Amino acid sequence: MSTYHTSVLLQEVLEYLNVQPDGKYIDATLGGGGHSLEILKKGGRVLGIDVDEEALNFVQQKIKSQKSNLKNQDDIKLARGNFKDIQKIAKDNGFDEVNGVLFDFGVSSHQIDDPKRGFSFQQNGPLDMRMDKALGVTAKDLVNGLHKNELIDVFRNFGEERFAHGIATEIVNVRKTQEITTTEQLIAIINQVMPAKLDRTAAAARIFQSLRILINDELHVIEEALPQAVNLLRPGGRIVAIAFHSLEDRIVKHQFQAFAEEGLGKVITKHPIVATEEETRQNSRSRSAKLRVFEKI
Repeated sequence: MSTYHTSVLLQEVLEYLNVQPDGKYIDATLGGGGHSLEILKKGGRVLGIDVDEEALNFVQQKIKSQKSNLKNQDDIKLARGNFKDIQKIAKDNGFDEVNGVLFDFGVSSHQIDDPKRGFSFQQNGPLDMRMDKALGVTAKDLVNGLHKNELIDVFRNFGEERFAHGIATEIVNVRKTQEITTTEQLIAIINQVMPAKLDRTAAAARIFQSLRILINDELHVIEEALPQAVNLLRPGGRIVAIAFHSLEDRIVKHQFQAFAEEGLGKVITKHPIVATEEETRQNSRSRSAKLRVFEKI
């Protein structure tokens, strides 16, 4: 597993969380731990949550290796769980009133870097895509088990893919003679269908995104988590949410607007914050990132 991970919109996250010494912050999507460690260095106390046990182990080792840079390792707690249960996890760990909550949605770089997890369309690996390895259904199960019309719906609804019909049709044709078990096989099918003049890489990203969203129930989880996060905030506390595609961003935007209309606080970001040109050059993942902020009254 790669040991280097670049946290998206890091300076913007720290600025909008307005990290205070001894303030309490929840990193609901711990991933590689980059955001959490920087909050710690600014004197904040952190609860890092991740459903992926590998992520928690990775960050635990990272904390040990950076011992000299951290004032107090005891200021970070790590908890395994899905952020749809953020309120319960927070209360169980003494973080029931916090200064800020960070959500960095989607797949983390340490998951993408590991071919065995099946998240990357740029490396060959098993069709898996489970963030939580305890889940029973994998991408292989969906690709080989869903009817053609079900595949079309998944690719359209969760990937906004306009060639959904052709790709689903080709998947059904291929699996008549062989089981589709690897990312490489799925990419070959996508490339077979997509016209050469169009961006096949973007199409692959959309198809992989759609399968991943369905397996991990990602959109529903966001809808469940955001209202809980508001409940955990102290007055003046903030939610900072980073989305990577329009489906996620739309949920965040509408939820924040609804919170404001209910009189719970105000939306700080009239328009989403995006990465600078310099950051997108250094970290291609940041190109699609959109950051929004809500502040509780």
